[in-house]
Amino acid sequence: MNYRTLGTFGSFPSLPDEYDKADALILPIGYEGSTCYMSGTKFGPDAIIEASHYMEFYDIELDYEPSELVSIYTLKEPEFSKNSMAQAMCEIEKYMDCHTLNRKFVVTIGGEHSITPPIVNSFKKVYSDLSVLHFDAHGDMRDTYEGTKFSHACAMRRCRESCRVVQLGIRSMCSEEAYYIKEKGLSDTIFYAKDKDLWNIDKILGLLSDNVYISFDFDYFDPSLMPAVGTPEPGGPGWYRTLEILKKCFETKNVVGCDVVEFCPMPGFKYAAFTAASLVYKMIAYKFSKMKT
Repeated sequence: MNYRTLGTFGSFPSLPDEYDKADALILPIGYEGSTCYMSGTKFGPDAIIEASHYMEFYDIELDYEPSELVSIYTLKEPEFSKNSMAQAMCEIEKYMDCHTLNRKFVVTIGGEHSITPPIVNSFKKVYSDLSVLHFDAHGDMRDTYEGTKFSHACAMRRCRESCRVVQLGIRSMCSEEAYYIKEKGLSDTIFYAKDKDLWNIDKILGLLSDNVYISFDFDYFDPSLMPAVGTPEPGGPGWYRTLEILKKCFETKNVVGCDVVEFCPMPGFKYAAFTAASLVYKMIAYKFSKMKT
């Protein structure tokens, strides 16, 4: 399956001289350097952008059309080193600095989860109290995996080295991660998919700082809703309850940026790209909903 870059998110104009005025930046990073089951996340950004052309832009819940009030600017996809994951991560962080230092709200469309730590590092330079709200089926807290500490399986371990991380929807991890959680006393920051506390929104948000970065791995969702991921796990949360968490987070915190990762286009599941695009647009709608008043 081949994908090509199909223009801008939602087909919204993104002329070079409009960058400074943009409220939200869409950044495609189809980086894939450590997938271990089903590959294809490198095609995720193009598939999501293609699907976004067919969305209805009026938001029923919020009763406004974000694209009429919010300037959404799609950046061209940058290229990063394919020879070294360490080098690629440094390049991603340096590239992000150009946008975070301008205090831009950036929505990064991955690509695999390995891209998150360098993006978080960049935001941390601007927001010293940054915390991360992480939606995922997997803990992603191995110290190394398959010989590298930059693997997607290590993403939250790396983020925890510089930020407080609160994880939601977890339902799969290895014994190394379980030991790490016990050793570091992290159990209060992890909300498993099976736990009722996953829907205790006030408790979740109470663990976060004022400035929050959201990292959303699409395998957080149950595979019946989102089958197009590299490592699907049964028993995941659904759409509307998840939106409740996101909405409250955007209402009560300063969400400075976010990423959506690990979308893996698959034949027969084209609707999944539409779901992914809808989540991106929904988060932008929540971020800028105060503009309509």
